[in-house]
Amino acid sequence: MEQIVINGGRPLVGTVEVSGSKNAALPILFATILTSDICTIENVPEISDVSLTLEILREMGAKVKEIDKNTFEIDTREAQSGRSSYELVRQMRASTYIMGVELGRFGNAKVGWPGGCNFGLRPIDQHIKAFEALGASYENANGFISITSDKLIGSSIYFDTVSVGATVNAIMASVLAEGTTVIENAAKEPHIVDLANFLNTCGASVRGAGTDVIKVNGCKKLHGCSYAIIPDMIEAGTYMIAAAATKGKLKIENVIPKHLESITAKLCEMQVDVEEDDDFVIVSYGGKLVNVNVKTQPYPGFPTDMHPQMSALMCLAQGTGRITEGVFENRFRYVEEFARMGASIEVAGETAIIEGGKPLNSAPVRAVDLRAGAAMIIAGLSANGKTVIYDIESIERGYDNIVSKLKALGADIEKIEV
Repeated sequence: MEQIVINGGRPLVGTVEVSGSKNAALPILFATILTSDICTIENVPEISDVSLTLEILREMGAKVKEIDKNTFEIDTREAQSGRSSYELVRQMRASTYIMGVELGRFGNAKVGWPGGCNFGLRPIDQHIKAFEALGASYENANGFISITSDKLIGSSIYFDTVSVGATVNAIMASVLAEGTTVIENAAKEPHIVDLANFLNTCGASVRGAGTDVIKVNGCKKLHGCSYAIIPDMIEAGTYMIAAAATKGKLKIENVIPKHLESITAKLCEMQVDVEEDDDFVIVSYGGKLVNVNVKTQPYPGFPTDMHPQMSALMCLAQGTGRITEGVFENRFRYVEEFARMGASIEVAGETAIIEGGKPLNSAPVRAVDLRAGAAMIIAGLSANGKTVIYDIESIERGYDNIVSKLKALGADIEKIEV
């Protein structure tokens, strides 16, 4: 078992480079199945979810060649449907994308029920709605989802709620369908745009990604390409908050500042200094922190994946702040861990009321999910004394070498084997 041990109280200072986006890399890696060809994917983050994805692709018959730690050549010409193992797919939510790529290429799909972080009920009804609109039928039996179709025909799809996963699957299932598919109330996240750009580079016709209406003109065949993943906006936002929480100053490179606008706006409201350039931001502690109210929303609103990290910063800010969760109903499992560190947080429905302004105490805590784990690291970095974080496997699902990156910025942090 591994743990992260932090001796806090040191400001983070220096330059850190953001890795490729987890949320873009996973659907793009799965989407290589649609090409029936060879793709070279660059700027792939070195995280456990990527390792799982590559292993699933190998199980499906793809040949995966590591060019370097962040670049992979993937040959999917001999891939087959229905070969992904139940044990692997249950370990991450992104395994739902197997449904879209298998259905799109082979006309049928069989995949185990997906796993991932526990944020409460995360239904796949909107995914199924998209598949059925394209002419597929669905069955759920013995822990496996089976989807079949004689022929996929372009159609109109209207999502009842905004869903990133369902939008991704609708795009992937329709790029090789006959005719035009119109996806309304689509998710607008940057990784949706990145997926569309990848598919278009492979010969697809996906228009409108980044808006709430996406049009897909089906084509008969895709081809391989070389493609680089966009930077990870959540990793960038995590380091932005860590700089403010530790009263430090960081230059955060390899970012797209437009993707960070909602995070930047809230940090500036808290009186954190943020400077932007073409591909980097500089974040520095402004002398004090003032609490704010935050509501997480689909992009371009404040991201749910930054909720726990922002809560860590709000614990340190003067006054009372409120953070309302507008995406997942079970984001507040981190509150008990913060309480161990002396935080004053009261949860009422979908809102956490945070009485800030007091230093956090070091304590043994758990990483209850991926982003909550990042929040525990931020809290440990800001607290005086020794903080031990357990269950760190969830952190490594989404952060590329976070311990070594923080150590290079002056943090006293180690990953140890117990």
